[in-house]
Amino acid sequence: MVATTGEAKSVRISLMAATAIPIDTLPSIDPATGAVVGLFEKTPSSLLPEIVAYARSAQSEWVKISIPDRCAKLRTLGECIMASRNELADAVVLESGKPRVEALFADLFVALDSAKYWSQNAASALRTERIPHHSTAAKAKSGYLVYESLGVIAIISSWNYPLAIPLSQIIPAVAAGNAVVCKTSDFTPQCGALIERLFLDAGFPKNLVTIVQGGGEVGQALIEAAPDKVLFTGSVTTGRRVAEACAKKLIPSVLELGGKDAMIVLADADLDVTASAAVWGSYTNCGQVCLSVERVFVEESVSESFATLCVAKTKKLRLGRGSDPSTDVGPLIRPQHVQRVSELIRDAVSRGARVLCGGHPRPDLGPNFFEPTVIAGVDSSMKLFQEETFGPILALQSARDAESAIARANDSPFALAASVWTGDTQRGEAIAKRLRAGAVMVNDAISYFAIAEAPHGGCGASGWGRTHGKSGLLEMVQTKYIDVDRLPRREKPWWYRYGADLERAADAFLRFEFSAGIAAKLGNARIALKTFFRDHGL
Repeated sequence: MVATTGEAKSVRISLMAATAIPIDTLPSIDPATGAVVGLFEKTPSSLLPEIVAYARSAQSEWVKISIPDRCAKLRTLGECIMASRNELADAVVLESGKPRVEALFADLFVALDSAKYWSQNAASALRTERIPHHSTAAKAKSGYLVYESLGVIAIISSWNYPLAIPLSQIIPAVAAGNAVVCKTSDFTPQCGALIERLFLDAGFPKNLVTIVQGGGEVGQALIEAAPDKVLFTGSVTTGRRVAEACAKKLIPSVLELGGKDAMIVLADADLDVTASAAVWGSYTNCGQVCLSVERVFVEESVSESFATLCVAKTKKLRLGRGSDPSTDVGPLIRPQHVQRVSELIRDAVSRGARVLCGGHPRPDLGPNFFEPTVIAGVDSSMKLFQEETFGPILALQSARDAESAIARANDSPFALAASVWTGDTQRGEAIAKRLRAGAVMVNDAISYFAIAEAPHGGCGASGWGRTHGKSGLLEMVQTKYIDVDRLPRREKPWWYRYGADLERAADAFLRFEFSAGIAAKLGNARIALKTFFRDHGL
């Protein structure tokens, strides 16, 4: 993976014939079959300081390159992604199990659009910004903001969107003049290897974007190597450990820790369309999405009709391997995820919930398949409403009215995203403003993640900071304010020496600057002006 000289090398893949897995390798496993389809070399944790040092050296030269020239490289990167899209999609399907159409729409589209957007907009987003001064005391100054690169950004990414998540973070990071060391998931090592190759093929400097492979120990070593910022996508439990490790070194971080996204269905919504959205929003990528629809609150008057529609649509879905074009829902990522989803359903049923369809593993299809499930009568006492599901479960709860639905939607430690479904767009927007979430969609779900301008992130148990959009780009830079005084030969009135005269003049200046009436302003103007022309006596 990484040579002893510290220079990055391409990750090697070897098809697996034997059953034993060497301890210094990562297996690439097909979730549909459980078979090991390849091995990748782990990055020794001991090499992380050296890797970060080489990235820092590459960044010191990269930052000297003009932003338009960096953007030209991003255009080349987009061309490389497009040319390799079939290989990339195959890798995503092989390692994540999702249907190929989802790999194309979610992973490839987001990656390509991120490269296109920032190649066109990074220069304007990072342009020097003039800061006008409203205060009389600052009128003789000229101020502006500049956006400087941070240095080396560490990205610790997730497996569920093994191209979209890391690439949509790496691309703006390098556009802003940073180097990146990215630990991709140990569940998707082939996708990680392909990401590093893309940047080399696009002509980016060696060591500017480095992929490191391994588990939690590699992520920990990456933080200990003291990058300038850490972006983490993953579970709340791991996110807490990342936050603690960063805090010890005073390294700033962005944490995207998942969600428990609410869907509010009002009685005036188009129920057929909304049910289709609920089914897709709950089962896409087999429910393994931080933005999955995990809590559905339906107004009481239409709750039974809506449940009937959801069940009918769910029963039509085809469960199978992602490589089969007819597949709608693929497998979960690992057997332990099947076990966890089963336990969540058992807990809900034991507390009074009703499974309307699905609800069972499908070992006849493979070790990681689970039926898309509609479950009704779920309430806040159940783990299914308390914990992130990350599985193919559409959980329904009847709400007396919109006010009740809003209150229940906000009753969660998670606050990533939500959606509101209604025939009245203005009412939907009003409700959206009252929901505790980083993003709320009206009459759509999840898809804002693919809008390059839209910031992504939440608060509470969903983490902090943002990726994507201008907000996400500003996480990649140091904002510096520069102030130039336009009267450089004049001592400032607030400098030494002090005395009773200056005290009276200072009070007069406050009355001139902040009094409401014009008479008070004019009455103090003469004394206030004396502060600008006094003899300091030094």
